[in-house]
Amino acid sequence: MNAIKDSVHDWITLSPVATDLLDTPAFQRLRHIKQLSTIRLVYPSASHTRFEHSLGVYHLAEQALSHLRVDGERADHVRAAALLHDVGHGPYGHQTEEVIMRRAGRHHDEIGDVIEDTGIADVLRQHDLSPSRVAALVRGEGELGQLVSGELDVDRMDYLVRDAHHTGVPYGSIDHGRLVRSLRYRDGELVLAEGNVRTAESLLLARGLMNGIVYRHHVSRIAGSMLERAADRLLDGENDVGIEEFARMADHDLLVALGEHVPDLGDRIERRDLYKRTVWADLSDTPAHLLELEHEDERAAERDIAERAGVDESEVIVDVPRRPSMKESNARVVVDGVVQRLEEASGLVTAIRQAQRDGWRLGVYAPEQEREEVASAAVDVLGLPDRVRR
Repeated sequence: MNAIKDSVHDWITLSPVATDLLDTPAFQRLRHIKQLSTIRLVYPSASHTRFEHSLGVYHLAEQALSHLRVDGERADHVRAAALLHDVGHGPYGHQTEEVIMRRAGRHHDEIGDVIEDTGIADVLRQHDLSPSRVAALVRGEGELGQLVSGELDVDRMDYLVRDAHHTGVPYGSIDHGRLVRSLRYRDGELVLAEGNVRTAESLLLARGLMNGIVYRHHVSRIAGSMLERAADRLLDGENDVGIEEFARMADHDLLVALGEHVPDLGDRIERRDLYKRTVWADLSDTPAHLLELEHEDERAAERDIAERAGVDESEVIVDVPRRPSMKESNARVVVDGVVQRLEEASGLVTAIRQAQRDGWRLGVYAPEQEREEVASAAVDVLGLPDRVRR
C-alpha cells in the first residue's frame, strides 16, 4: 500500500488499483487543472488541483464504505469511481463545461468514453473491475452511486473543506468526519442517521456561504464569462482545435491556445486585465423573461447592446446565471424514525434559500473605457431600471 500526504486529510493510503490509476496520463492531467479555475484570480492561495481533490474524495469514500460496512468488489468499484469522478473535466473545470456540453453533448460526469479511450479501462480490467460499472457510479446511478454523486456525496464533503482551506476563508469548514460516520442506507436511499438535522444544516449553510463569498464572486464570474467567450471563438475560428482536443486540454494548454488564436481575451485573462461590471441587477430588478435566456439569446443581446453602444461585439458580455438552487436541501435525514427531506425537517432551509435569491445577480461586462456607453445600452436593450448601472 502506498500513501500520499494531503494538506486536508493528512495521510491517504492507496490500494493497488488506485496506485495504478494515478499513473495513467488521464489522471495525471488533473494535476494541471486547478480546482477553483478563475476563482484563484480572487484568492491567490487557491492553487489546489483536481488531482488532490480526487484523492480526497477517494479517501472519504474509503471511510464511508467502512462505516457502511460495504466491502469486496462493490467497495472496489466505488473507490475507483470516487478517484476517477473528475477525469471528464475539461480545462478550467466548470468554467468550460457549458462549451463542451453545447458542442460535444456530454457532461463532465459522463466518463465512459474517457476511460475507454485513455487506458484507464485497461487498468480497471487488470484489477477485475468493470469500466462501465465505474462510469455508472460516477453518474450517481444505483444505491452506491449516491456516495459519489448525490445530495450527501463525498465529493462535496471534500471540496467544501478543501476550498475553504486553500482560499483561507472559514465558511466551508464542515465536520466531514461526523457526516461520513452518520451515513446510513434506508430502503436504498443514502440518509443521515437520527439526530443529524444540524449536521445536514451545516453542509447546506457551508455551501450557501461558499457560493456567495467564493464560488460566485463577481471577479471570478467576469473572468469565467470572458473565458467561455474566448473558448467559443477558439473553437469557431480557422484553426485545427476541435472539441475533443479542447476537452482534453489542461489549463495552461488552453491559455496558450487563446493567446495564439484569441489574444484580445486570452491575454487579458492571463494578465488579469478583466472587463468591469457595467450592470449588476438583482432578481427584483430583472424581467422574468431574461431568466430564461438561452446561450444564443445571450449572444443576440450582446450584439444588440454592442450595436447600440457603438462598440465591438467582443467587448460586451451578458451573464445570466441559472436560478438559485440548493441540491443539498433534498438530502434525507432520519427524524423520529422517519426519513425526511432536509427542507421538511429544517426551518433554516427557507432562510438560506432566500439568501441565495438575494445574492443572485445578472451581469453585463465590458472594458473599463466602454463602461458608460455599454451600461446605457444594456439598460435599454434588456429593459432594466437605471439604478442597476455600476
